[in-house]
Amino acid sequence: MTSASGGLRPGRFFVGPEGRPDRARRDRMRSRTAEDARLLELLDPVAEAAGYEIVRLRLMGGDHARRLQIMAETPEGEMNVEDCARLSRALSEVLDAADPLSGEYTLEVSTPGVDRPLTRLKDFETFEGHEARLELDRMAEGRKRFRGELAGVEGDQVAINLEGEAETALVPFAWITEAKLILTDRLMERGAQERARRLAGGSPSDSDQEDLP
Repeated sequence: MTSASGGLRPGRFFVGPEGRPDRARRDRMRSRTAEDARLLELLDPVAEAAGYEIVRLRLMGGDHARRLQIMAETPEGEMNVEDCARLSRALSEVLDAADPLSGEYTLEVSTPGVDRPLTRLKDFETFEGHEARLELDRMAEGRKRFRGELAGVEGDQVAINLEGEAETALVPFAWITEAKLILTDRLMERGAQERARRLAGGSPSDSDQEDLP
């Protein structure tokens, strides 16, 4: 585990050991319901073949006018308007052919946004040093919710320097049901730097791309 801006704090404690989670448990933050999971299984290979990774998939709404919301990015963590359109076309072809959904629905493909959800173990390493909220599926050390500065990963555990405490908690990734970055000046600065880098790299379409929630 590499050190965050504040490093690992002395007196860290372990929330608890956990074996490597199976795929269903690894993907439960990317998909919420059983229907989401089936769609993710169908669309994951399509996105990967097109050069993208699905960060999160949610089928929203009732029986009518549902929305299939997909957040995605490249393995390097980039996504612009043209990428969204390209991935949308690839996914639409498979959805039209497989017809996994009954009734009308709208497909929405977007970037994860600046204060993005963290749904994969590698996300917690990528955003080490930034503040986040975690929610667990069980009580750990008397709580289900944690907030603090991400301090990387160790094996299959997420390290977080707890807010207001002189401790680093190691939380099994399999216990986390929801995680999201907290919008801070530092995170906004990171987003601005990445945007400037993309523009400098000659991606004119990025100038039209707004970070989506």
